[in-house]
Amino acid sequence: MRRLLTSAVAVTATALTLLLLSAAHPHGQAARPPAATAEGRRPKAGESAVARSAKAEARPLRVLFLGHTSSHHPSMALMPMLAAPLARKGIQLTHVASVDEALRPEVLAQYDALMIYANHKTLSAAQEQALVAFVEGGKGLVALHCASAMFTEAPRYIPLVGGEFKTHGTGTFSAEIVAPDHPIMRGLENFSTWDETYVHGEHNPVDRTVLMERVDEKGREPYTWVRTQGQGRVFYTAFGHDERTWRNAGFQALAERAT
Repeated sequence: MRRLLTSAVAVTATALTLLLLSAAHPHGQAARPPAATAEGRRPKAGESAVARSAKAEARPLRVLFLGHTSSHHPSMALMPMLAAPLARKGIQLTHVASVDEALRPEVLAQYDALMIYANHKTLSAAQEQALVAFVEGGKGLVALHCASAMFTEAPRYIPLVGGEFKTHGTGTFSAEIVAPDHPIMRGLENFSTWDETYVHGEHNPVDRTVLMERVDEKGREPYTWVRTQGQGRVFYTAFGHDERTWRNAGFQALAERAT
């Protein structure tokens, strides 16, 4: 008799639970777990406000990757080398090959940051405005390597990035970390890679912090930096010519922290 009473109580409790769930979800939809929040969580070193917001909403950080179809700086071949390690950190990259596909307000509105690695030269006034408004509105721009050689005729693009590619040699080298206490660089191990030895011009030092410098017999060349503009943040590094750098764990860690 005791076993029957116990079973009856269990059935009744189960029925009551189902009744309560049915009342809360009248169409039979399963209850969704509450979104994770960042309340009480200490920000990770190098983590941007946009990244913290994405984590608070329990979703991947969405990054639009503006590349191209050229065999010089082949973004379609290189991006997967970065996409896999970034995906494990909750960062989702989406590749597009044309400026028109990327730099439209309704497209950018779907993303937290824009990553650029391409050789595009032409930027319309409307596309430039969409990009600047995206950053100044609180989103992120991650400009890699040849991004500093793009859109050089657009009046606001190079100042936004913080500098323009001028010339380069090649070699195996590492860049000196000159801001080790910056959130992006804190705890990051330096790395060596074969790459192009970029030299820049048209520097924009306004609201810019240089993080790494390439040092040789000619002097010190700013090589990685961050800028703030409006409510947004810009990151640039001259590293990234080919797969020798893109496969480098140090470069991958730098790109992840920058994003």
